[in-house]
Amino acid sequence: MKSSAELQIGDLAAQFGLGTHVLRHWEAMGLLAPAQRVNGRRRYTQSHAIRVMTILRAKSAGMSLEQIRDILVAANDQPKRHELLEAHHAELERRLAALSESKTLVEHLMECTADDYAQCPGYRELAERVMAGNTPPSDDDCVLEEHERPTRRQQRS
Repeated sequence: MKSSAELQIGDLAAQFGLGTHVLRHWEAMGLLAPAQRVNGRRRYTQSHAIRVMTILRAKSAGMSLEQIRDILVAANDQPKRHELLEAHHAELERRLAALSESKTLVEHLMECTADDYAQCPGYRELAERVMAGNTPPSDDDCVLEEHERPTRRQQRS
């Protein structure tokens, strides 16, 4: 009889909405420690489940499987792990800034009443700031006068 703390490969995979082949691949790559085998079948523990969750969160943060493996291998080498994570943190900050710029442009377009947004002075200014590497301000000079501009709440209604 199996321990309630043990999971078969299908159970662990299903817990995270993964195919069993994903867990086998991660084992082959060194991301996931090989499971204990009982009668030839893999048996996973809660530690494996935590590791799978960690891998999935790292992937959602944009890390490659190789980067994740490097960090997991360096788990006991705090300075090395810290160095790897600092590099990834800097990349996340760069991506967040780019997303913020894109969001500002989209928000302007949602509110802009110009027939041709490319001719809107506010949009042109925002675009030029983005191209120059400057974060655009949240307020802009759109064709629509500020007092005429609907708020996002009014637009959703």
